[in-house]
Amino acid sequence: MTDKRVPTLTKKDVARRVAELCGEPIYKSEPWVNATIEAIRDLMVEADPEVRIELRDFGVFEVKKTRAKPKARNPKTNETVFIPSRRKTHFKPSKLMKEALQKPLAELGYSIPEGSADSPAPRRASREGGLASTARKAA
Repeated sequence: MTDKRVPTLTKKDVARRVAELCGEPIYKSEPWVNATIEAIRDLMVEADPEVRIELRDFGVFEVKKTRAKPKARNPKTNETVFIPSRRKTHFKPSKLMKEALQKPLAELGYSIPEGSADSPAPRRASREGGLASTARKAA
C-alpha cells in the first residue's frame, strides 16, 4: 500500500482561486473569503439548536440535534458510559456537485485505485484458460 497523501487545500488556496476568478490581487480577496467562512461558522455555532444554511449550486450545511446514548461503551475499559444529547454538523452536496463528482475516474483520465472493481486487474495464468480451455476439453 502506498503512503501517498491527498493534497490539502487551505483558506489561502480558496482566496487565491477567488482572486483569479475576480481578476483581483489575493490580498483583496483574502478578507472576503475569511469573512464568508467566519460568517458560516458563526451561524452554525449560534444555531438555536438547529439551523440549515443553503448555498445554491454548492450544498446545504446543517446543525442537527443528536439523541443521548445511555449505553455507550468505552472500548478501552469496556465501561458503560452516558453520552448526552448534543449538536452535530452535516453537509449535503448540491445536485450539481454530486453529478460532477460521480463521473467515472476513467472518463476523467485519473488512475483507478488498485483493487477497485473497475480497475484493469492483471490476469493470472490460471484465469486465462478459463472458459476457453473448458470448451476445448469438451470438444
